[in-house]
Amino acid sequence: MDKAAIVQEVERIVHPLVKHEGLSLVDISFDREHRGWVLRIYLDKDGGVTLDDCVQVSKELGQLLDVDDVIPTAYSLEVSSPGLDRPLKKAEDFGRYVGRAVRIRANDYIGGRRNFRGELLGCADGKVLVRVAGSEVFEIPLVSIRKANLEIEIGDSSRLRQ
Repeated sequence: MDKAAIVQEVERIVHPLVKHEGLSLVDISFDREHRGWVLRIYLDKDGGVTLDDCVQVSKELGQLLDVDDVIPTAYSLEVSSPGLDRPLKKAEDFGRYVGRAVRIRANDYIGGRRNFRGELLGCADGKVLVRVAGSEVFEIPLVSIRKANLEIEIGDSSRLRQ
């Protein structure tokens, strides 16, 4: 079973559905866990995703996946919001959350480090700009980002540290 091909096919099916519902697709994962295979769909929208949004997409997507017989094994389907510390994956994600606190782990060393925590300044020309420790700005190539998430901001975010 080719997990990447399954995720790609699920994305092809779910994308028009979530767009029709006024949502955006954040991420898809398909992983083997102790209880079996789990397909997770993460959705977002301005103002936040509601339980009703998740239920509606889960029902419709479940039916579409069954009809197309995309996944050749038993699995559980979970549809949810990405949470307050949502992952950032695409250039659009980084552009949408300018000014927010982020945590980024790069595959390669950039300026002598691979971990960055700071203010997201934007994304241009395939590079994410992050201000760390209030002053130093790093350009991180989008293709070099292993993992990026919004930081949960409590109180004053102007005093971000590494």
